[in-house]
Amino acid sequence: MSPADPSDRQSARDRILAAANELFYREGIRAIGIDTVIEKAGVAKMSLYRAFSSKDDLIAAFMAMRDKMYWQWWDGVVARHPGDPRSQLRALFGALGKRASSPDYRGCPFVNTAVEFPDHAHPGRAVAERNKRELRRRLMELAEALRVADPALLTDQLMLLMEGAYSAGNTLGPDGPSAAVASAAEIIIQSHVSPTLHRPA
Repeated sequence: MSPADPSDRQSARDRILAAANELFYREGIRAIGIDTVIEKAGVAKMSLYRAFSSKDDLIAAFMAMRDKMYWQWWDGVVARHPGDPRSQLRALFGALGKRASSPDYRGCPFVNTAVEFPDHAHPGRAVAERNKRELRRRLMELAEALRVADPALLTDQLMLLMEGAYSAGNTLGPDGPSAAVASAAEIIIQSHVSPTLHRPA
């Protein structure tokens, strides 16, 4: 097989992305240089630059991969409760609580990247922003399906709660409050589904 064989390039690209995924997520993108990724992937430097024109190109590919992984996770959770938005939200926040309170959790990769790259024109930052906009859209769909009076308010409350769980899981770890996110979400949702229960007499 020659070095220029397309299947060889694809194999090298996969190894590079897998290495970048592990290193960027665990250590941070700016902390990891190209040479470290190359060493971890076990490829030649030329293989990296055949697959990715620059580190920014690799960052964008890493973020696109994380975005795909995130929605696969989301779709897998909601698929267990077809046509039941209340159960879908309950399952999402339950799964989020477990995820964000696990010992190896390093925070939301989209939030982490947005912090590392404040320039909105950066290709990695652009993927992070698209992910969060899509997250808000999907939460809105679920909130609207609950037929509450103010689905936009419920959406924003749930998104803020979700982002808080991501942050607390990163900074405080398994002993932090992230495991309580599901019960907090349930209280917020219930306040919208049965608002009369929360009005003063």
